[in-house]
Amino acid sequence: MKAMLLNGKDVAKSVRESVKHEVEALKKENIYPGLAVVLVGEDPASKVYVRNKGRTCEKLGIFSETITLPKDVSQKELNTIIDKLNHDPKFHGILVQMPLPRQLDASEIIHRIRPEKDVDGFHPENVGRLILDEEGFQPCTPAGIMEILRYYKISLEGKHAVVVGRSNIVGKPMLNMLYQKKKDANATATICHTRTQDMGAITRTADVLIVAAGVPEFVTGDMIKPGAVVIDVGMNRVDDPSTDKGYRLTGDVKFDEASEIASAITPVPGGVGPMTIAMLMVNTVKAAKFQNR
Repeated sequence: MKAMLLNGKDVAKSVRESVKHEVEALKKENIYPGLAVVLVGEDPASKVYVRNKGRTCEKLGIFSETITLPKDVSQKELNTIIDKLNHDPKFHGILVQMPLPRQLDASEIIHRIRPEKDVDGFHPENVGRLILDEEGFQPCTPAGIMEILRYYKISLEGKHAVVVGRSNIVGKPMLNMLYQKKKDANATATICHTRTQDMGAITRTADVLIVAAGVPEFVTGDMIKPGAVVIDVGMNRVDDPSTDKGYRLTGDVKFDEASEIASAITPVPGGVGPMTIAMLMVNTVKAAKFQNR
């Protein structure tokens, strides 16, 4: 029997509907949530992401503005723009689209955004609040994964959850969300990475396997415990001459094999991807509430 598909599009739609109601309620109090997105350079994927964020804001009634900068912008110029946005009351959230060109220090930008406007959840203060299980902004992709698990009533209580990948964007915050002493968490959590020995021996113990390796089809069927829930965070473009476009999109999990073994799995595309923007909208509304109350 094939695994149940965990459809991120359905979950994201539910989240967006909730956000839209919140935005309407805030506007009755003369609070108009606003998001500033900074795009540096001409990276095609980044441009698509930013355009999608703008469209989603428009549909939900969130004020949004994209500041587009040339790829050779200096650190000083970018810092100045961030400082202006920090002090502009019409923007409750600031997002700088990554990756940035080589001459720019991404860490400096992350530190420069005020924590209460850090809707990406990357500022050290918000990272600390996540670890301490205090109120703050959570990174959008792992927060979206938690929302998928809640939506499909997949309990983490007492389960062994394994995360493959230790990035600051997904792996590390994901680990911290899984083991928190709170409803919808309480898992025993393990993280694997490029220096992990015999990774398959660890992933095969996972009741819930979350893969954010950044490598196409890295996790194969023989690395998965029968009946496990598999969350595939990857989004990779792989050459495929048999398709009209000459490529296909694939995750970090070998889907055909995994879907024969797992009890439930996220597809790529249409799984985790839609949740990232949906949770960004959640954080933007949360920022508007925080700054006005």
